[in-house]
Amino acid sequence: RLHVVTWNVGTASPPPDVTALLHLDSPGPAMDMYVIGLQEVNSGVINFLSDLAFDDPWSIFFMSVLSPLGYMKLSSIRMQGLLLLVFVKHVHLPFIRDIHTHYIRTGLYGYWGNKGGVTVRLSLYGHTICFMNCHLPAHMENTEQRLDDFEKILETQFAGENIPSTLDHDVLFWFGDLNFRIADYGIHFVRESINNKRYSLLWEKDQLNMAKKKETFLQDFIEGPLQFKPTYKFDLYSDVYDTSEKKRKPAWTDRILWRVKNLCQQASKEGEFSEEEQTISVTLNNYISHMSYGISDHKPVTGTFALELKPLLSEPLVTLSPDGEWSAEHDVLISYSALPEFPSSAWDWIGLFKVAFRDMNDYVTYAWVEDDEVSSSKDSKQVYMSAAEIPDPGGEFLLCYYSNNLQSIVGISQPFQILPNRTLLGENPTQEENSWMQKRDNLESHNEF
Repeated sequence: RLHVVTWNVGTASPPPDVTALLHLDSPGPAMDMYVIGLQEVNSGVINFLSDLAFDDPWSIFFMSVLSPLGYMKLSSIRMQGLLLLVFVKHVHLPFIRDIHTHYIRTGLYGYWGNKGGVTVRLSLYGHTICFMNCHLPAHMENTEQRLDDFEKILETQFAGENIPSTLDHDVLFWFGDLNFRIADYGIHFVRESINNKRYSLLWEKDQLNMAKKKETFLQDFIEGPLQFKPTYKFDLYSDVYDTSEKKRKPAWTDRILWRVKNLCQQASKEGEFSEEEQTISVTLNNYISHMSYGISDHKPVTGTFALELKPLLSEPLVTLSPDGEWSAEHDVLISYSALPEFPSSAWDWIGLFKVAFRDMNDYVTYAWVEDDEVSSSKDSKQVYMSAAEIPDPGGEFLLCYYSNNLQSIVGISQPFQILPNRTLLGENPTQEENSWMQKRDNLESHNEF
């Protein structure tokens, strides 16, 4: 279950609540992955230089919302006002590899990043997935410029790198403030059609729909039906279309499309693909706008997808766990084993993370797998972690194995409890801790015999 968000936030700060935007209160299973594409994130010189050194406010905001729910920020890419964030449930981390990011400027003849595209690509259970967040040129008359810019972004992302081109990925998601407008019809006809919910009258004059019929590079992109009001342009904090002097004509500027490579191949060949060859499919479950958010003149749009994958990877490269009971009062051991094909490195490390960790830099402490190794056998290895580096308050934690060669997490433990250091904290043991210590003493007494 994949949830894609696109939102031109108009340099605003994050809203107080995004429960509806992220479908956090929806019935049914939780999302497995969130992909959030923002445009016009505040990118003044001071803000941008600050954001280069630290996470920007929007990244911090979404991490604070999603990390307590068991999601980690897998990757992000920022180009001035364009921001793309990818969050994923912990359970999927060992099966996501080959993460790469890229950006293309198209503003001011390619020298300025107020317009362009930012991309994150990855391998998910062995399938290549690409996410592309774009902000294309504005105004009714710039349709050809929008198309030229998008074609350039498609052709040049990852060019010269040992990475498949965007169109060679198994699935490509394209979204953002694409700025396509409704042609021909006047503002009064458009607004009247919207008021009467006769959106179908406007679809045929939507510039993107028209372009898809004649531009070869667009024809394989799929979009859900536009059964929601055009998302631009609104007065702030309202659901009233632009009442300023400019009185912009409403338009579906904010869009989410996707392209499945196998379907493209299937359409270009005679006959049908067999069931076995179709290893990945994409189903759109929900495509809506969110009218309640009024911090900018655009309304956010979300698409909820089901990705059905035939897993090409079924086992994590590394399996790891805490060795025995852990306490902040003594040194501890980590046990791990790796598959034969795992390309280990002396720069690999195992991090100790709080369960609600936000990203890879959010570790509490770490151990080098080679420098801190204490035992090794054919089947497993043990790594040492000093008690001095264990948080004295204890709590619930997990372990992640980070591969330097693969630049990703290749193993993650189940959550486990670390007992606190009562001596340094000056606390008396709780009833639960007394019970655990009694069991430990009984076990040690038994082992002495």
